[in-house]
Amino acid sequence: MQRIAKQTHIPIFLVGHVTKEGAIAGPKTLEHMVDVVLSLEGDPLSQFRILRSNKNRFGPTDEVGIFEMDDCGMKEVQNPSKIFLDQKVDAPGSAKAAILTGLRPILVEIQALVTRSSLPTPRRVGSGIDNYRLQLLVAVLQKRLGLPLYDQDIFVNVTGGLKVIEPAADLAICQAIISSFKDKVIAPKTVFIGEVGLLGEIRKVRSIEKRINEAKRLGFNNIITSQNGKTLADVLSYCYED
Repeated sequence: MQRIAKQTHIPIFLVGHVTKEGAIAGPKTLEHMVDVVLSLEGDPLSQFRILRSNKNRFGPTDEVGIFEMDDCGMKEVQNPSKIFLDQKVDAPGSAKAAILTGLRPILVEIQALVTRSSLPTPRRVGSGIDNYRLQLLVAVLQKRLGLPLYDQDIFVNVTGGLKVIEPAADLAICQAIISSFKDKVIAPKTVFIGEVGLLGEIRKVRSIEKRINEAKRLGFNNIITSQNGKTLADVLSYCYED
C-alpha cells in the first residue's frame, strides 16, 4: 500500500483500533509506515469530538479540530468556548478555566460538589480530570488552606464531556472545591489560569496571553493568574464579590 500510494499519488486512509491506554493497537510498524496519525477522541455520551494529530511529517502536531455530532454527521465547532459555556450556571461549585487543546485556547466550566460523607473513606471522584491529580489538589487544600475536607465526599466534573489533562486547570479545580465547600458563588466573569504546586503556590503556565485574550474576547474581566498572588490564599480575595 505504501508503494502504491507513492507511485500513484493517491492518499490512503487506514482505520484502526486503540488500546485502553490510547495507543494504536497492533505492531508499531504500521505507525511508522504512515505519514500522519490522527485520533478522534470524545466521551461516548457527549456530542463533541476532538481530532488530534499524533504524528505529522508535513506539519505541526499541536493543532486540534473540535467537532459536534448531530443528525447529519460531524460538523466543525467554530467557537468552542461559547459552546462549552453556553449552559453555565452561576452557583456554588462552579469555576471557569482557560485550557489549551493543542494550540487553541478554550474556556470550560469546572463543577465541584462537596458534601459530608457517610463512608469511612470519603470519595474523590473526577470526571474529565485525572483522579490522582484531584486527590493531590484536595491534599494541598487541606494542608495549605486548612480546609477540613477529611470527612467530605468530593466530586469534580468538566462540563461538555471534555477531558482536561494539563495542570493549567488546577486553580479552577481548587476554587470550585472551595466554592462548593463554603457554599459561596464565585464572582461573575471570573476565569482561573494556573497550576497549583504541592506548597500551595500558583505557577505560571504556557501561552498565558492566548488564554487571557480568549477570556477577554468572551467578556471575562476578572482573570485570576499567578500575577494576582503567589499562593492559593493570596487569590481568595479576588474570587468573591464580598
